[in-house]
This record gives sequence, structure tokens and C-alpha cells, in this order.
Amino acid sequence: MFLQPFQISRKSLVADIVANDYRTAEVFRKHGIGYCCGGKWPMEIACEMQGVNSEVLQKELEIATRTNQLSNLLDFADCDTDFVIDYIVNVHHRYLKKSLSTTQEMLVDFTNEHVKKFTYLNEVESQFDILVNELNTALQQEEEVIFPYIRHLAHAYKHKEPYAALLIKTLRKPLADTMGNGHETVSGIIMSIRKLTGNYIPPEKVCISHKVVMAKLKELDNDLMQHLNLEQSILIPRAIAIEQELVGT
Repeated sequence: MFLQPFQISRKSLVADIVANDYRTAEVFRKHGIGYCCGGKWPMEIACEMQGVNSEVLQKELEIATRTNQLSNLLDFADCDTDFVIDYIVNVHHRYLKKSLSTTQEMLVDFTNEHVKKFTYLNEVESQFDILVNELNTALQQEEEVIFPYIRHLAHAYKHKEPYAALLIKTLRKPLADTMGNGHETVSGIIMSIRKLTGNYIPPEKVCISHKVVMAKLKELDNDLMQHLNLEQSILIPRAIAIEQELVGT
């Protein structure tokens, strides 16, 4: 379930493919191919039933199961501010913009079908809806307001521009309060979801859909923690330090 190495074959059962790597579930779901209780068909047969090109599907599955790793040798503390912001936007923001909606849809569908047996799912869905709203607002604010300000600030500081101090006085953003409060809210929601789901560990002998949803929630949690850490530990402290130096506080 958690990224087991395997060779994807058109003869493989759909359910077995998803059981080996939960990330394939999104591909099957996109093409309307069931992978849970109805996933006992070979992939090529399932494709025929849905009118899907099996070759195209197999390529999509292979892309979905690729694991991209980031070297531990990359120290973001030594990276240029523009690079850190670009990384957050192009990696973490882009991931959230895609994953939030798909995970939300999966969770809603799963909850509707299984809430009678697992009553805690209603609260998980409610908390996740709040998380989606919080993050969508935060992403927009960061990309349209906070990050442009930090870019201008870092550029003025690096090039010793005479207008640097004036930039802070006219455009200064309450970085610690704005982003700090937002991070606390998001972290609190994540902690609540972790508690409700038992740290995303599905009960024994549950269906594949249950395991997929828990794995997707855990994946999002992991990425979000990396995202918040970059902002809390590197980007925001760096910007605040520049502000304090430029205005002499």
C-alpha cells in the first residue's frame, strides 16, 4: 500500500495495482475505473469495459508511481530568498492546488459510503473542509501579497537600495502575526485530523478505498509540514531579520 516496488502489467488486477501503490488510485478514478470491491478485473479488461486506451492508462500509472527524492544535501538556509519562494510556490503550492480538491472528493465519496460503520468520518470531512478553505485563502495571500513583498525586500537589501527602509515603512506586512496565526490554525486542524484517524492508520481488514483515503491524507500532511517548516524556519525569520536591520530595530 505504501509504495511497494512492483511491475505494472496490463494483466495485473486493478485492486492489486492500487494495493501496491495508493497513488495509482487517482489515475483509475479519473478514468472511471473502480479499484475497491469492484477492482478484481485485470487492467486491460477494465479498460475495455470503460472504453479506455490501456496503453495510455499504463503510461499514466507509471508516471503516478514515480518517486522524486530531494537530496538531504540541499540546505534551504543557504539558498537565495527567490529560490526558496519559487520552491514553495512551484512545489508545495502546486501540490496543494491539485491535491486538496482530489483528496476532498475522495474523502466525500468514501464518507458517504462508509460513515455508518465509521462515524468519525463526518468529523474528518468537516475538519478537512475547514483546512481546504484556510489553505486556499493562505495560498492566494502568499502569492499575491506576502511573497511579492518579501521578494522586493530581499532585493532591496541585497543590492543596498536607498529606498529599502522606505519600502518597509510603506509596504510592511505583519509577517509574524499574519503567517504565524495562519500556521497555527492549519497545524491545529492537522492535529485534529491525525487524532481522529489514529495518525492515518486504517483499521484491520478494511477495503482498499479506506486505505487509499488514509494514505492520501497522510501524504498531504507530510507535504504540508515540509511547506510550513520552510516558511516558519527559514523564509519568515529571514525577512523579519532584514526588516529589523533596515529600520534599526
